[in-house]
Amino acid sequence: MQEHLYKILVLGDVGTGKTSIIKRYVYNKSSMNNKSTIGIDFAQKVIQWSPDKLVRLQLWDIAGHEKFGNMTRFYYKEALGALIVYDVTRSYTFEGVNKWKSDLDQKVSLPEAWGGGPIPVVLLANKSDLGYEGPNTKTDAEISQYCEEKDFAKWFKTSAVNNQNIEEAAQFLVSEILKIEKQNNNGNLSYINGRDDIIKVRSEKDPPSRCC
Repeated sequence: MQEHLYKILVLGDVGTGKTSIIKRYVYNKSSMNNKSTIGIDFAQKVIQWSPDKLVRLQLWDIAGHEKFGNMTRFYYKEALGALIVYDVTRSYTFEGVNKWKSDLDQKVSLPEAWGGGPIPVVLLANKSDLGYEGPNTKTDAEISQYCEEKDFAKWFKTSAVNNQNIEEAAQFLVSEILKIEKQNNNGNLSYINGRDDIIKVRSEKDPPSRCC
């Protein structure tokens, strides 16, 4: 059995729904009352990708308060992919997307054995269940163009409440990572073992709850 361990970052401004997305994906639970994360939190998802391939995802929920701070370089270390989340009901959170992406591109890259370069990033337009449309709401065409310009792998409209595209977005990101790994190992997928130390890193404040 081939086993792969991938660290995935979940980034975005405060209140965009990051923790709700993680709870829905990992536990299939919807929660509307999450408290703001202080520092980081994480969860693990195990996927039987194929009969002979097991993927373990470590989803790191980075607090919106931490954005662009000195600690993000430490939090980003060894990440192989990321989800950046914004709230479609609050257009100003879209402005934070570019800053998160730029911060990410500056501070983390793929392993040298995989050719280096930026890690794959997927954009999530979250809370789509609310059906909000305002003067600054981005159209699908505008988001697609933005993602092409900023080198996002893809974008999805998501809702943790309705479980819209959560699984699809995560599956796509994992497939991108697997593809990059395969391309840079001459067709032979490598195992990523011995990295249990990643999950031992916690915020000094070690909050009991996760943020939305």
